[in-house]
Amino acid sequence: MDDLPVDPDINALEAISNSPPRRKTLYYSQQLRTMTGSQQPRHSNHPRNHSLDEIDILAAAAASEEDDFYRYPITTGSAGGATDMMDYVGMADGANGFDDSQLLPNQPLPEFVGSSGGAGVFKAPIRAAMHPNRPPCLEIRPHPLRESQGGKSIKTIASTCTQLWAGQESGVRVWKYSDTFDPGTFTGTAGRRLPRGDEETATFHESASTSQTLSLMVDEGTKLVWSGHKDGKVRSWKMDQQFTDGNAFKEGFSWQAHKTPVLSMTISFYGDIWTGTEGGAIRIWPWEALEKSLGLTQEERRMAALLVERSAIDLRAQVTVNGVCNISSSDVKYLLADNVRAKVWAAGSQTFSLWNARTRELLKVFNIEGQIENRVDMPSQEQPVEDEVNVKLVSKGKKDKSQGFLQRSRNALIGAADAVRRVAKGAGALVEDTKKIEAMMIAPDGAIWTGCTNGVLILWDGNGNRVQDFTRHPAAVQSICSHGSRIWVGYATGNIQILDLEGNLVTGWVAHNEPIIKLVVGHGHLFSLATHGGIRGWNISSPASTDSILRKELSERSAMYTRRDKVTIMVGTWNVSQGRASPTALKSWLGSAVSDVDIVVVGLQEVEMGAGFLAMSAAKETVGLEGSSVGQWWQDHIGKALDERSIFERVGSRQLAALLIAIWVRKTIRPHVGDLDVAAVACGLGRAIGNKGGVGLRLRVYDRLICFVNCHFAAHLEAVNKRNADFDHIFRTMTFTRSTHSNAAGMLRCLYLSCSLLLCIYLFWLLYSFGLPWLLIFAAGVSSANQALKNSNQTTSTSPEEARPDLAEADMIVFNGDFNYRLFGITYDETRDLVSQRSFDWLREKDQLRAEMKAGKVFQGMREALIRFPPTYKFEIGKPGLGGYDSGEKKRIPAWCDRVLYRDNKAGMAKECSLDCPVIAYISQYDACMDVIESDHKPVRCKLSLDIAHVDKTIRRQEFAKILTTNEEIRSSIDALRFVPETVVSTNNIELQNQDTSTLKITNRSAEECVFYKIVCIGLCSIKDDVKEPEYRPRGSFGFPRWLEVTPGAGLIRPDQVVDVTVHHEEFHKLEDLVEGVPQSWWAEDTRDKELILVVVVRGSCSTDVKTHHVTVRHRFNGNTIRIDAKTQEGNSHQKSV
Repeated sequence: MDDLPVDPDINALEAISNSPPRRKTLYYSQQLRTMTGSQQPRHSNHPRNHSLDEIDILAAAAASEEDDFYRYPITTGSAGGATDMMDYVGMADGANGFDDSQLLPNQPLPEFVGSSGGAGVFKAPIRAAMHPNRPPCLEIRPHPLRESQGGKSIKTIASTCTQLWAGQESGVRVWKYSDTFDPGTFTGTAGRRLPRGDEETATFHESASTSQTLSLMVDEGTKLVWSGHKDGKVRSWKMDQQFTDGNAFKEGFSWQAHKTPVLSMTISFYGDIWTGTEGGAIRIWPWEALEKSLGLTQEERRMAALLVERSAIDLRAQVTVNGVCNISSSDVKYLLADNVRAKVWAAGSQTFSLWNARTRELLKVFNIEGQIENRVDMPSQEQPVEDEVNVKLVSKGKKDKSQGFLQRSRNALIGAADAVRRVAKGAGALVEDTKKIEAMMIAPDGAIWTGCTNGVLILWDGNGNRVQDFTRHPAAVQSICSHGSRIWVGYATGNIQILDLEGNLVTGWVAHNEPIIKLVVGHGHLFSLATHGGIRGWNISSPASTDSILRKELSERSAMYTRRDKVTIMVGTWNVSQGRASPTALKSWLGSAVSDVDIVVVGLQEVEMGAGFLAMSAAKETVGLEGSSVGQWWQDHIGKALDERSIFERVGSRQLAALLIAIWVRKTIRPHVGDLDVAAVACGLGRAIGNKGGVGLRLRVYDRLICFVNCHFAAHLEAVNKRNADFDHIFRTMTFTRSTHSNAAGMLRCLYLSCSLLLCIYLFWLLYSFGLPWLLIFAAGVSSANQALKNSNQTTSTSPEEARPDLAEADMIVFNGDFNYRLFGITYDETRDLVSQRSFDWLREKDQLRAEMKAGKVFQGMREALIRFPPTYKFEIGKPGLGGYDSGEKKRIPAWCDRVLYRDNKAGMAKECSLDCPVIAYISQYDACMDVIESDHKPVRCKLSLDIAHVDKTIRRQEFAKILTTNEEIRSSIDALRFVPETVVSTNNIELQNQDTSTLKITNRSAEECVFYKIVCIGLCSIKDDVKEPEYRPRGSFGFPRWLEVTPGAGLIRPDQVVDVTVHHEEFHKLEDLVEGVPQSWWAEDTRDKELILVVVVRGSCSTDVKTHHVTVRHRFNGNTIRIDAKTQEGNSHQKSV
């Protein structure tokens, strides 16, 4: 017997003293053992006298548990946990203590604090008026609640010299940098301020309603912002128009570019607009047609649109020969103009095509690995790749007779679930997520950078050759931007990293709490857009010494922009034992206690059980489906008890098999509550079945994150360690995401139902053949496969701060549920006796949860109010009063299984609510509804009162502006950013004949600083003898005429170095444009001498200003030397109009 292994749970119990408490003489022992007939005359007339609704609750005895409990707030003691408990010397609760009836309503109850909460992931997150680990930022648009958007969600941004433009679901909006620090106002359709989401946004102007904006680009040459929309239109917006209060500004010129959404846009080196859409389609809109259309009047707008639409060049049709297209059919997500080499890059999910911007010829098609593709197959030919692999695997499984039947069955289930998952996700699931292109940009030195979903950054040269890979962060790259010698990378984790041009990591910080989908530079700032629609501006020199000055001064002014609000939350938990509650029970439990409550959170356990249901739920989770009709029944009836139509609004819910959590918010505070995310963690068989586990909700309340987790832990008295492990697993692995209720229709729904039916038949056949346990094992296999898939898609972290779980980063966490911790070292009869005398202080000494919390093994650092109600488990269903405790054969010892615990921002016993400690909570009510008899558990409710401190973003933005303008050190630093190293251009006049080439030399005279240059054409005119002052007309985005080549058009000049730029005349006409060798078409260049002005724009490594050099280029026409491009003539035969 000595060799037998010792159960660790037994050791845990033996480590705690089993000596019985000293207690007073018992008077009702025999009566409580029977509780029937005439043997209980003292109790027969009032069987429900022990309901907490009818009796007073006594406070903690002053002489008994002073070290373990405290009335909130208290200024002494350790926050890490409780000290040793003191024995009770023959006294019942209330002796020498305080009666709760002496307390005023909503006063704090005594609380017990778990130990070990001050370190690791259980430590409350650090909060401050200004984030200590990132540069101060300018919040153009503070994080809006997701539910407040309603067609105003921002999808992309673009910056001009004086404005920031944003594309949203219903048009565009614009901020003037000069108005950035003013109190927020809004001019739109009705000339009123938006009710939700933009209350603290800087002053902006909004356009008239349009189709959803998907892409934006700035054209400084024409002073227009171009937008691509979901309806396939391209619209223009004037930068310099007068924005008036009360009026939404209107679009300018527009045309129907595609029948499908305009996903991407760019302006080429020659001023043409390129647009990309679904199916790999790319169209070019020549500048000549655009210029003529822009010159027409408002009345001629329809003619102008038709003129542009007919000028379209369809590149996909141009490279399709005999039905085979040489470019990919995947959506054109990115178009990038390489103005260094006069090329255009087009990118889908995994492939690129490279084009000559001048001749519009296809130069190269290659994949993300850099491998050249001579032919890109159609989508129907891509799909069998994965299916072929699956067929091989299945075939191999059939031949492998060595595999057991059970293993083969498990594999079949996993395969079936995987098939449903792939169909549910759509065709896009066939592309490897880790290799998708998510961002693309050209650096000032001419290098091309792309970012992928696996966090890899790829550096390409101008010819499409893969040069080098970098991995600076494991999360998906969502956006890239560059300015001078800096490259900013935005990740799905909300991080921003700064790299140099060689790809070396400079620094980084957490910029948002959601993925950063767009980065742009303007007005000396880097602007970042997150998926929630928030926009922040970061100084391009950050991190710098001025950041600490700005942070310090803003922190000192925190009292000016701190706002405080009070919120009352009621949390209810109930193990319903697969039953359904009566309206009276729900009213008694919830409806009677919500008169002063702002938020109601309800957690239910064992909503629906049974092997078939659990297995089916596991299969549904693999395809993102959750919920059941029974769960919906509970939500509907709880809603009726709360009067949700007139008083409360149901915000959301999450169900994992038998576990359900739902939340209701009072309509008066609904504008301040939102961003609901959900989560679920299974702890049942193989960490896969949802009979045990946790479901969570996370939401933002007055800009503070609060998480609610409903749990059901392992059962049985001896399973203490398993329960501790369940909590730890849930706390560390729970990951919140947006609700993913599937609304798939048609064939997808039929496919899912068919697969579900086959799966059920197969599972029940297994049940018949092998018994119940195997059913859950196979379901666990299916769910485990899905969990492995989810884990593979989650990113890992690179620092301890980033490694913190989602729950650890919340300002407040509330755990509720059937934790299943029991009473130890006490018999059934002794427990009944103590309950009858309400000697809960003695019973608490035998509470497993309290002992484990005190030892720092579970719920580290969390708090629970002093329990003053009878144990809530186990009762005989339908039997009222305390006589309903289990009296059957097993006689389960009553226990406080159903609990509510929380953790707020308090690092010590007491702290004032401030931006450093923004959420302070206390429990004002904690009781059980003993009169509810529909389950073997009694429902428990807990009322928490919160003080929440948050920032008034408008006031802080104004203080931000005051510091920038008054602090001399910061002003000096801003002035220093205007420095541009000295450069010299070799000439300011160039004269070319046909096919001539001239060299322009640009010299960097600085011995220390690099400079970056870009050459643009600010105007072109024809020389006329009768005109003294030529009229120079710019092309789109200051593009060049097609007869002029400037190479390289941009680049880097190192200290004391010289760059040679070739300026070459290249005549370019198509055969049909020529009559007897002379251009005739209206869009062709005429035969007169031409003159243009080149501007060499020079900036430093991190300059906010530029220096310019003007160079006049004159071309003298000679008709005898015109060269005709045969390739262009051949390609023209494939050109098609819209």
